[in-house]
Amino acid sequence: MDWHQLWTIATLPDNIPIVAMLFLIPFFSWLGFRQAIANDRLIAQLEADPKLAKTHHRKTWPWQPNWTKELHVWPYLLRIEFLATLIVTIILYVWSITLNAPLEEPSNPNLTMNPSKAPWYFLGLQEMLVYFDPWIAGVVMPTLILIGLMVFPYVDANPLGSGYYTWKQRKIAIGAFLVGFATWVLLIIIGTFMRGPGWVWFWPGQTWDHNTVLYEVNRDLPDLVGITSQPWKGIFGAVVVGLFFALAGFVTHKLIMRKEFDKKILERTTLLQYLIFQFFAITVLWALPIKLLARQLFRIKYVMVTPWFNI
Repeated sequence: MDWHQLWTIATLPDNIPIVAMLFLIPFFSWLGFRQAIANDRLIAQLEADPKLAKTHHRKTWPWQPNWTKELHVWPYLLRIEFLATLIVTIILYVWSITLNAPLEEPSNPNLTMNPSKAPWYFLGLQEMLVYFDPWIAGVVMPTLILIGLMVFPYVDANPLGSGYYTWKQRKIAIGAFLVGFATWVLLIIIGTFMRGPGWVWFWPGQTWDHNTVLYEVNRDLPDLVGITSQPWKGIFGAVVVGLFFALAGFVTHKLIMRKEFDKKILERTTLLQYLIFQFFAITVLWALPIKLLARQLFRIKYVMVTPWFNI
């Protein structure tokens, strides 16, 4: 294990946000789920005791009879927000004073960096260039991911879980968002710690060798089954993509319909809401991770190959 190199990568000013994400995302995810599970237990308790539900102020900590059931925005909420603003401002001041900005010398076309990496917030896009055509990796997939993560909660017809943490009442919307968000964060981590010179895959702690040359045969799926000419490669790929959409949609539907509660929610969902959810679920939650695994495990570059575009 090359701990010195790993430490050098982790302490680069441009990578500090990514290192912070490795700790902050699990922490706040745990904190949110902790509150959600506590609320789910309270909901079950109130449903089992209608008398308690009429008097309880619906908070997870123990209720006292002399507590008010309503709280004013000032000072209770704004005081917390003001303290949070001060803490974040202090952290940014200390950060800007102690760490240099990740600025380098003027670019030299005769001496390019290896590896040449985008800023951390674009590393996910740069990593997707390994798996998709540039217009798909740079425009289509980021648009689908961003819009899909925003759309998931709004196309969910579940009226519960508004204004409080819960997992039991919003499994579909929260689960879909977490899968898409985790995939995007994983792409950033891969691009930061596992892509070395020549954009070659190096495991964390493995020494980056600038002379490493990998012989990896990336083949298209039609070539693996003996289809090597157009238009049959495009037709075969279109059939495979269509079957994938049908299978992924079927599996997603079965996951939605697992419980009676979810069936009732589906009855409240319009056809447009259902189709929008299915489209983004298939493209963001299924297609993107499966394409990554197909490239890394089976060296499959494209599934559908046409003279105009490749998928």
